[in-house]
Amino acid sequence: MSTVTVQPIAHPLSASVTVPGSKSLTNRALLLAALAEGPTRITDASFADDVHHFTAALGSLGFEIEQDTARRAITVSGHGGRIPARHGSLFVGNAGTAARFLTAFLTLGHGEWVLDGDSRMRERPIGDLVEALTQLGATLEATGGCPPVRISASGLHGGVARVRASMSSQFVSALLMVAPYARRPVELELTTALGSRPYVDMTVAIMRAFGVDVRRQEYRSFAVAPSRYRSPSTYAIEPDASAASYFFAASAICGGTVQVRHIPRRSLQGDVAFLDLLRDMGCEVSHTADGVRVSGASALRGVDADMGDIPDTAQTLAAIAPFATTPTRIRGIATARVKETDRIRATCTELRRLGVRVEEHTDGMTVFPCERFAPAAVRTYGDHRMAMAFALIGLRVPGVRVDDPSCVSKTFPGFFDVLGALR
Repeated sequence: MSTVTVQPIAHPLSASVTVPGSKSLTNRALLLAALAEGPTRITDASFADDVHHFTAALGSLGFEIEQDTARRAITVSGHGGRIPARHGSLFVGNAGTAARFLTAFLTLGHGEWVLDGDSRMRERPIGDLVEALTQLGATLEATGGCPPVRISASGLHGGVARVRASMSSQFVSALLMVAPYARRPVELELTTALGSRPYVDMTVAIMRAFGVDVRRQEYRSFAVAPSRYRSPSTYAIEPDASAASYFFAASAICGGTVQVRHIPRRSLQGDVAFLDLLRDMGCEVSHTADGVRVSGASALRGVDADMGDIPDTAQTLAAIAPFATTPTRIRGIATARVKETDRIRATCTELRRLGVRVEEHTDGMTVFPCERFAPAAVRTYGDHRMAMAFALIGLRVPGVRVDDPSCVSKTFPGFFDVLGALR
């Protein structure tokens, strides 16, 4: 296994960086473009591993996909709700959005498919989505509630589904995006609290951009009438706010200022709320004509943060927390235990490896200030966010090595190059 040693930066930062397009927005746009009629050009797209799995799956289903990596654009020729292929096997690696979105998508077709992933994906829950689709008239099964999923499709009937949404907001997003192509109106009644709510807001917003409205009662119920997506011809993807969080965090850890270019003031992505936590810790945040700028504080304060709506930035906050003057409590992220790895257990384990005192809780952790770090090789557990978050600690602490750094390709293939640009 390869290892990268992160070299500390001994001076306050003064940098401006660009991060890739949002993986979450790109995969949603790919699905809606495939459902619309005719071509849609997705610009500023992500080309991360998760997106490659999604585009490969659409290609194997008979959709024409043109990828222009130089211009960061993907063109999808949609078939108006029809899936050209009638049978096959799809492999999605450990891409959660691809697994959940494609499972719902395939129920609109007419044929037999098996959707599978790697060993970790076979441990990640999908049973609540399968149950909801079954209530809407689909025929599919996932033994043990995890992939592989076997789909025997003859279109989606529609109707009312009671959805357990506490495990993943992706279940709700998947159901919403395919709902316009059901034979009858679709109503989703959520029987549990919804975590990661901004991701459902993102789904509703991109559906509107493709011409379909969702009626909703806050986060309790959603309704979609039979309709058709209309291609906007071109759909631009925002820079990835989750990826940007690492560079905002770098200024908090090292001091100085980092700007991430092109992050919009009114982003569709909930992870921009991470900026509010940085303000609470004492950092200065400002929006410019060209993005968002964060300047570090002379003394960071610990925070008590419910990160249930922005769990993908929890590891980023955990990497900042040892440099604060008071403890930081991260709560509300119990679902992080079923992500690419058990992110709560993994984060606590690796912080301790570096000499940081941390208490693990069912729904998060408490991280205490650290005066003496221990140089160590940090395990990443095949999780891109472990690699990126713990690399930040190495910007200030000598001797931090990150195992399996290539795992960042899942969402941010060029992460270590951009990190190096901070110098």
